[in-house]
Amino acid sequence: MGASLRALRALVLLAGFFLLGVLLLAVLAGIDYLLYLHAPSALATKLYVVSVLLAIPVVRGMFMLRTPKDDGQGGLAVTEADEPELWRTVRELADQVGTRPPTRILLTGDVNAAVTENARLLGLLPGPRHLYLGVPLMQGLSEAQLRAVLAHELGHYVNHDTRLGAITARGRTQLFRTIAHFEERAAKTAGRERARQEKRNAKAEAKGRKTREVDTGGAGITYRTMARIYTAYAHLYFRATMNDSRRQEYAADAAAARIAGRDATASALRELPSLDAAFSFYKDCYATLGTSARLLPPRGEIFGGFDRLLTARELELAGLRAELPTEPVSPYDSHPAIADRVRAIEALPEDGRVDEGKGAATGLLADPARTLAVLEDVVLSEQARAFRRTGSWEELLDAAMSARLASVESPLHRALGAYTGEPPTLPALLKVIDDGQLWQLAQRLPLSEEAASATGRVFREFVRPVLCKAINGMVMAELSARAQLRWEFSWSRSAIVHLPLGPDGTELDLEAAVDAATADVPDTAPLRALLSYGHTGGHPGGFTDGLTDGAAR
Repeated sequence: MGASLRALRALVLLAGFFLLGVLLLAVLAGIDYLLYLHAPSALATKLYVVSVLLAIPVVRGMFMLRTPKDDGQGGLAVTEADEPELWRTVRELADQVGTRPPTRILLTGDVNAAVTENARLLGLLPGPRHLYLGVPLMQGLSEAQLRAVLAHELGHYVNHDTRLGAITARGRTQLFRTIAHFEERAAKTAGRERARQEKRNAKAEAKGRKTREVDTGGAGITYRTMARIYTAYAHLYFRATMNDSRRQEYAADAAAARIAGRDATASALRELPSLDAAFSFYKDCYATLGTSARLLPPRGEIFGGFDRLLTARELELAGLRAELPTEPVSPYDSHPAIADRVRAIEALPEDGRVDEGKGAATGLLADPARTLAVLEDVVLSEQARAFRRTGSWEELLDAAMSARLASVESPLHRALGAYTGEPPTLPALLKVIDDGQLWQLAQRLPLSEEAASATGRVFREFVRPVLCKAINGMVMAELSARAQLRWEFSWSRSAIVHLPLGPDGTELDLEAAVDAATADVPDTAPLRALLSYGHTGGHPGGFTDGLTDGAAR
């Protein structure tokens, strides 16, 4: 479908939204007229009010809402003076694609690249163009792969994808907002009805009368009905526009393969899911490791560390590249499945362009380290920028895990406090165990129905794993408070904690000590010996099992 036909269909769909509003207003007006002719005046007046309340969101959706001129996506704007090589590459690719280059390039902190155009008159006139380029994406791609990504994004300009997007975005935004208005009003109506019924039940209960079950099923039904009407049109709207979007993606892929090469384009597409998964993992397990303790990695390392993780976990990433997502695409998804796009590119004839641009894409940046540091100031919130910077990743891990262990409060802590009436400390727990009351204490833990009904050995088998885990955590917290733990940081595997060495130079066996304390006949001597030795000294020694999936989780 050509640009003209797509523009016509987009306008028809947008006009359909306004026509739907006109029809609904006409129906409401017709009902009001019938009420005026045939209904008692008191009833008619009440229904007039309902009609007006229903008409307000329709009118707001039609005339009072406007699509923002900017999509609101933030980033670090870079000029040609800041990044001459990046701008040169973008201009060169725009010329090869056959379109004018963007007016602004903004570097972002996610694994993505996108283009927008603030077109005027619903896309009939061109406007300023913005290119958003994720620095983590650049960190994971070669220069040739990045050229393919950029050529793909610039290809969207050729077929007026971004300009026509203004029309579809207008309809999409107004549909979402109109539906939200009706659902919000339905929720408020249901809330008022719930409050009314609960107040009525409270009065009945105070007088000793029987209360009724709260039922708000009929509250807000007119608002929900109107929302369903618009939702049905939204399904039609999105199916039609998303089909166009998927065709546009295939066309942009073809442009990228023509300009940057088949192999570079296919490999760039293969990288996207693995990089997205890797960066999410990196953020969760590394970059935000210390946020609960108001700690940040060294300056420049919030994004800089991602380079090292990609290098250390190359084998894992290779497996992700080989297993592309194959799940069916929703009719409302704007992009085809990555696997389908890769197959389409790899089906193209070989072009002999296999040895181009092997260097890292971040080589296009004038000073990558400086850019990574400056980007942090743009991406981080004002609150996060006030966090303390640690001197190294090792310091961050140690401080974050110490803070995390110090704040641990398991169900065992709460049960122990309730059982003894004293602060839930490790010495208090050991006394309970020595007094032979461990299993009575365990009955105060949150238990499944099956566990709660069990007795004897069966009960002990149910609760022993929970007890072992909780006691292990209490002991680790105690050793951490005594500065007897040291965490080993790693980019390639889980963090490893070093425990003190015993008198014979071997690692203290925390697992065995906890197992002895939770045996059928509990024995706290090994655990007391471990804590006594940890208190008097010892040197950091052997490894325990990795406790987390990343630096720490």
